[in-house]
Amino acid sequence: MAAMNRKDLGEFLAKQGILVAFAVFMIAFTMANQKFISIDNVFSVVRSSAILGIMAVGVTFVVISGNLDLSVGSMMSFSTIVVLDLHDKVGPALAIPLMFLMTLCLGAFIGFLVGYLRLNSLIVTLGMLSAIHGLTLTYSGGQNMDIADKEGTWFSVFGQGTALGIPVPILMFLAVAAFLGLVLARTPFGRKVYAVGGNGTAATFSGIRRARTVFTCYLISSGCVATAGLIQASRSLGSQNTVGQGLELEVLAAVILGGASLLGGSGTIFKTVIGVLILGFIQNGLLLMGLQFYVQFVVTWIIIILAVWLDIAAKRGKLWSSIA
Repeated sequence: MAAMNRKDLGEFLAKQGILVAFAVFMIAFTMANQKFISIDNVFSVVRSSAILGIMAVGVTFVVISGNLDLSVGSMMSFSTIVVLDLHDKVGPALAIPLMFLMTLCLGAFIGFLVGYLRLNSLIVTLGMLSAIHGLTLTYSGGQNMDIADKEGTWFSVFGQGTALGIPVPILMFLAVAAFLGLVLARTPFGRKVYAVGGNGTAATFSGIRRARTVFTCYLISSGCVATAGLIQASRSLGSQNTVGQGLELEVLAAVILGGASLLGGSGTIFKTVIGVLILGFIQNGLLLMGLQFYVQFVVTWIIIILAVWLDIAAKRGKLWSSIA
């Protein structure tokens, strides 16, 4: 009985351990500072997590399909710089769709390489991380971007506006998550994504067009990146050309924390949102405890390692391998 209980506990911790850890963090942070669970702080955390969350929702499709996307950080920098630059040249009404089109083209190119040419997604997106960063610097001439007339533009509504007392970035995050959550869970395309990620060969023999499915997943990911770039640009009406640098690791951490497997075939949008909030609240709690912001990088690294360990443990049904 004791052995069975230990086995059950091991399986539970392997599958739900990160939620237990999150609960412990939440209790500890609340005890350290009562402001942690205040309404204002909760809204602040969710609002600041909206950009990361929208990007993570898109990457969830890619990961479930059995691939990776490490280009989202540099792609977000690109979309932010482009929309800010075009804002003053052609106006926000044209700048936004043009930015989306350009960002989707980048996603389509990656999707073509990974989906149709069957190139390794890690290598392709790692290379595109550098390539898109170089493209951003070339486009901007190495300069940061600012909107000239910050007081007379409606463009700020996406990052600074509110509706019904709720910040617009939160509403956009929830809308994107809800819509794509339904697409993934309730549509034939969503089932194809799971099938391709679970067993690509079997999916192909079942009549599923694997290449088209993977291509579409990267399009969805790039569309989410463009949305995140829009919010980032609108938030401050200006940006450095490296604003998205390093976000790809946080995005991947949030997706894996939410239960999506690096091996593909499993994960949900709802759990990805939970993973995003876990990162957001932990980082906020560290700041409220008086720790410096750079401590977040160490904690994020620890969380990534923990998430990968739990993912592998969940697959084999126990936390520790019996093979040394």
